[in-house]
Amino acid sequence: MAKPGLSKPVVLVAGIMARDREILKEAKVELSLLFGPTALESPVFPFRFTRYYEEEMGPGLIKQFVAFRRPVRPEDLASIKLATNALELSTATREGGKLRRRVNVDPGYVAPSRLVLATTKDYSHRIYIGNGIYAEVTLIFRKGTWTPLDWTYPDYRTELALDFFLRVREVLVQSL
Repeated sequence: MAKPGLSKPVVLVAGIMARDREILKEAKVELSLLFGPTALESPVFPFRFTRYYEEEMGPGLIKQFVAFRRPVRPEDLASIKLATNALELSTATREGGKLRRRVNVDPGYVAPSRLVLATTKDYSHRIYIGNGIYAEVTLIFRKGTWTPLDWTYPDYRTELALDFFLRVREVLVQSL
């Protein structure tokens, strides 16, 4: 019988979506206060993959992927997602009687074999990890490259995303 072992450190990452670069910058400052400085940042890109967020956040959204320098444990993902949800709420504004997020933060982690994202939404391919949070494997590392899965979001399928997470993985593997 195999004995359970401790998890290995992973790289905390986040996809940050906002209305403009100033809000994006403010969110990165707040995230750095929570999780330490960033190690890598992708270019900022227009988020044109869905209009799902426009009603709440407005049109012309932008997004950026970031990776944090300080390693985390995979089992911390639920508490990290709760912290990013609290950040979203604390920076939201009330417009027309509705609470509107100014920023959307999707945390996850890169391990040598996978990119895992946290969410509050249950679905068949997501695993409950506690405190109302689910996790999904979004990309798998196979044959030297990241491979999207059937449910991988379109922005995580882009060359920009795949290249960014490849650089994050390289940093992780060099540190092991």
